[in-house]
Amino acid sequence: MKLQELKNRFGIIGNSPLLDHAIDIARQVAPTDLSVLITGESGTGKEIFHQIIHFLSSRKHGPNISVNCGAIPEGTIDSELFGHEKGSFTGAHEARKGYFEVVNGGTIFLDEVAELPLMTQVRLLRVLETGEFIRVGSSKMQKTDVRVVAASNVQIPDAIERGKFREDLYYRLNTVPIHVPPLRDRKGDIFLLFRKFAADFADKYKMPVIHLLPEAQQLLIDYRWPGNVRQLKNVTEQLSILEKEKEITPDVLLKYLPNNDNNSMAMVLKDVSNSNGEFTEREMLYKVLFEMKKELTDLKKVVSGIISGNTASLKDQLNYEHETYTENNHDLIHTEPGVTLSTKAIKIDAHESFADETLSLSDKEKEMITKALDKYKGKRKDAAKELGISERTLYRKIKEYDING
Repeated sequence: MKLQELKNRFGIIGNSPLLDHAIDIARQVAPTDLSVLITGESGTGKEIFHQIIHFLSSRKHGPNISVNCGAIPEGTIDSELFGHEKGSFTGAHEARKGYFEVVNGGTIFLDEVAELPLMTQVRLLRVLETGEFIRVGSSKMQKTDVRVVAASNVQIPDAIERGKFREDLYYRLNTVPIHVPPLRDRKGDIFLLFRKFAADFADKYKMPVIHLLPEAQQLLIDYRWPGNVRQLKNVTEQLSILEKEKEITPDVLLKYLPNNDNNSMAMVLKDVSNSNGEFTEREMLYKVLFEMKKELTDLKKVVSGIISGNTASLKDQLNYEHETYTENNHDLIHTEPGVTLSTKAIKIDAHESFADETLSLSDKEKEMITKALDKYKGKRKDAAKELGISERTLYRKIKEYDING
């Protein structure tokens, strides 16, 4: 089956080369009985690739079961997968077939396979190698003929390092790997997906289709979408239902795009980096500014500890030679690591040190943004380009600093 035909059949939207490559691998491996491991972030649509593999395989008319390994309690996972005998545990009032027995001759999709307990991983490895399994509470060996497709949104090699996943099982599952790209690596597909979701929700809820203004479109594309396609679909549905105005502005869209402060620096640096992953002089300045801002915050905590007499906290943080001023003169005193400092030997006024807000990084940043907006008469797209940041970052900063531009 041709690539576009597959996309149409399974409702796949997008023309990203990375996406097409993943579909092509699924198409090639489908006629075989090889195990497949699908990796990718949560919300990228890994389950669709399992459906493609089953549909194009010789088992397409056989049973096909999807199992979310992370949703089954550890105490019952063996019973769910391999079945149990009557009386094998409390509540086992009758014998029950497991998924591997039921799906004999077909395909089983093990989603979140990295969540399996280690003992269950041993049982799964045996099924993959010999096709044999034993029901819980039984001593009778049974055979099954099952094609296993697994998926994980975590880095399994990291789980192996932590002792949470068996290395031999990883190589047995990973016979053919398929990586589903995150949405931020498919920027050309983002607006296509949005338009499809918007049309679907308009039809579902019997309301006009929402439209993005050009600046809002760019904001949509620049956002990193940590929740991937699932998040984009959720945001589109919220906009469709909650917004009375169907022409969506950047300010409106921003309300539906959560921002993780812990990742703000990484997002800004990602936004301003050029196509070669290198930084220009202005971009390096932004990098330094954000790093200095973080260090300034840490320094404030240290000084607060000194003034409050919490020298133990200071002692834990300083592992290098300290420089302090005596109360009577300004000669430098060098103290070795581990020596407790007396607060009397330090003449620091936190208010004097940090009260000059006019020289703060925040004010400098606000000043740069204001000047750029003035220069381009409030045109945010041009101002963002001048500053070397994305429009999304600029919108967030304007809102943060309450700038009227």
